[in-house]
Amino acid sequence: MYVCICNSVTESDIKKAVKDGANCFHQLESKLGVSNQCGSCRCEVDTCLERSLEKQMGSSDLIAF
Repeated sequence: MYVCICNSVTESDIKKAVKDGANCFHQLESKLGVSNQCGSCRCEVDTCLERSLEKQMGSSDLIAF
């Protein structure tokens, strides 16, 4: 699904950026160019970022014995 139409950024792009270390909106803005045109995607980018970070934290909390 496209999150930022102006720059053709998808939810998958955001998930990959988070996996690669992005952990805040400004890092996504810098890496992917989200919200630097019209800005209407800001809320959806924030939501996608939050979900991706929660998912990443959940998987990193697993400890192998």
